[in-house]
Amino acid sequence: MKPATAAPASRRTGAETRVIVALAYAGIVSAIMQTLVVPLIAEFPALLHTTASKASWIVTVTLLAGAVATPVAGKLGDMYGKKRVVLILTVPMIVGSVVCALATDVSLTILGRALQGLGIGIVPLGISLIKDVIPQERLHASIALMSASMGVGGALGLPLAAAVAERGSWRLLFWFAAILSILITAAVAAWVPTVAPDAEERGRFDLIGALGLSVVLICLLLAVSQGNDWGWSSPRVLGLLAAALLVALVWGWWELRADNPMIDLRTTAHPVVLWTNVASFLVGFAMYAQSLVVPQLLQLPTSTGYGLGQSMVAMGLWMAPAGVMMMAMSPVGAKITRNHGAKVTLAVGGLVIALGYGSAQFLLDSAPALLISTILTSCGVGLAYGAMPALIMAAVPHHETGAANAFNSLTRSVGSSVAAAVMGVVLAGMTLDLGGHAVPSLNGFRVALAVGAGVAVLAAIIAAMLPIARERHSKARRQQEPLLASNH
Repeated sequence: MKPATAAPASRRTGAETRVIVALAYAGIVSAIMQTLVVPLIAEFPALLHTTASKASWIVTVTLLAGAVATPVAGKLGDMYGKKRVVLILTVPMIVGSVVCALATDVSLTILGRALQGLGIGIVPLGISLIKDVIPQERLHASIALMSASMGVGGALGLPLAAAVAERGSWRLLFWFAAILSILITAAVAAWVPTVAPDAEERGRFDLIGALGLSVVLICLLLAVSQGNDWGWSSPRVLGLLAAALLVALVWGWWELRADNPMIDLRTTAHPVVLWTNVASFLVGFAMYAQSLVVPQLLQLPTSTGYGLGQSMVAMGLWMAPAGVMMMAMSPVGAKITRNHGAKVTLAVGGLVIALGYGSAQFLLDSAPALLISTILTSCGVGLAYGAMPALIMAAVPHHETGAANAFNSLTRSVGSSVAAAVMGVVLAGMTLDLGGHAVPSLNGFRVALAVGAGVAVLAAIIAAMLPIARERHSKARRQQEPLLASNH
């Protein structure tokens, strides 16, 4: 068999660009799915002839489905090929979007949203695929760009959904989502090369481990997401938390004894992996806290004395630049990582997030001023999100990058869920009366911003204390380098 002949640099660079575009686009669309219905939540009870509590599941079920799908998709990608699993995940996104567009009751809408939520597993798989096919000189920038796609998708989804909610049929949102998902399938199939899975990862799928982890995540996230509504001391919340703890202990015992575990806990306990995941949890908390606090400030009426009186569409547009800045920071973060290491990028990202939250304390009097704060915070998130996968993939065996990235993405999602609960408690505990309705007070917003700043500083400290991770399995890396040259 003749060895593959390397393609000219121009052809190779074009092929690499198409891979990055396809995977970043897939990440943006999967993130859009998460924020697509946020402006419609208050309208769904009337639109679907249901109660507000049932309508809230339209958001909650997407969170749960995404949390369960992410680690499972990562493991299956390592075992059977990452491109194959990405393409498989686009199917429920398309079907779920069509189901929601045609739904006439809340049950079908919840089912469709659950299917859409499965697509969130595309992002960590895309990051792992980038490492498999992109040369080292473009790797850090490509990873940062893919990681930032989540922020861009959220930023684009919010104003789009708000505009449609105010001026058009809500069903158009889901038809639009279906078209976007179909384009993912076409782009990934055409532009992303197939990478054979590592022989080390072949084996039987750990079904018991997958089910156990799913139960833990569902119990934990359901308790955290519903705690403010059900009551933190209610039997349902306490029972779910107890079940999550008990099942987690049994699941950990099983995983340590499994031949091909769902999550390799020994690898997860590696100092770089462990503390990067802790920092990821904190960054996920800090990112989501802003998306809860700032929109409320923007939309509260000016009669409160501190609300900025923006419409739903205007609020989405004021938030959009911050998400775009996450992607704009990709080359900056890549340069810092290339020159100083990913741990420095993560630490700087945490400090910039904290600066954004701190500056907000002095920028609450107008939407343009508040925009400065949101841009700063999102710049920090963009730096951090690009650094975390680089740290993880430098510390784990090549055949575990899909599962390891998925678990890292999961820790960020859990951090976001905890942020929603904590911010809900803070804002609900510090209120004022506005026309017979309790709304968060200015002091409540200030405390919430201070919590976000403190969490970001803690993430920066943890990042600064990380041991330096050197690239492992360089032989496997060198074997992957010619892949695009030989496939294109």
